[in-house]
Amino acid sequence: MPITSAIEADLHVHTIASGHAYSTINEIAAEAARRRLRLIGMTDHGPALPGGPHPYHFLALRFVPRHIAGVRILRGIEANILGDDLLDMEDHQLGHLELVLAGFHSGCGYTGDTREQHTRAALSVMDKPQVHAICHPGNPEFLLDYQALARHAAATGTALEINNSSFQVSRAGSENNCRRLAACCAEFGSPVILGSDAHIAQGVGQLDRAYAEALEAGIRPEQIVNRTLESTLAFLGLVD
Repeated sequence: MPITSAIEADLHVHTIASGHAYSTINEIAAEAARRRLRLIGMTDHGPALPGGPHPYHFLALRFVPRHIAGVRILRGIEANILGDDLLDMEDHQLGHLELVLAGFHSGCGYTGDTREQHTRAALSVMDKPQVHAICHPGNPEFLLDYQALARHAAATGTALEINNSSFQVSRAGSENNCRRLAACCAEFGSPVILGSDAHIAQGVGQLDRAYAEALEAGIRPEQIVNRTLESTLAFLGLVD
């Protein structure tokens, strides 16, 4: 699949630290540079996911250079939602990171089983100042009230992800949910991120389907947080 040249940053990438991904940070950065991305978010799974790294892994990301191969590297996490206002990392630990995605995954200890419970948990996590985005909210295993989610995203400034992998190899049955979510984001003007959810270097920057779906839904380009290096850093309150 071609790389979306209109988008300069990929904010959802996994390294070997996730336990089920297959490339190192250096390999990912080299591939990102080759594909002319200017920024990538290293968002390995939080410790509650089987095979995920220990919390100290995320604190030790301070050793990762800010730039590798000319690409800005964000030290981040894909934290697991465990319940209302509850993630698998403490708030003070998340505060050391530059990018915090939060999402639902099975096998991590979350016990909600209804759309109402899933939505309440997601909304409460969005109230955390440490959380920048909700990842793959189209997952049919954890159905959400997309209008409520998009409305709260607009109110809190929390981004919602349109996950490219959800249209291809992950979370079968996500497509229509992602389209409904995108339509709600267009309606409420919610911040949006596009993420490849790459688990190997070759997948970095594969955002074409997510980008096309966002535009088709009526999402304005300025709503897409990671459209440029500068817009991404501004959203996160960071510098290059």
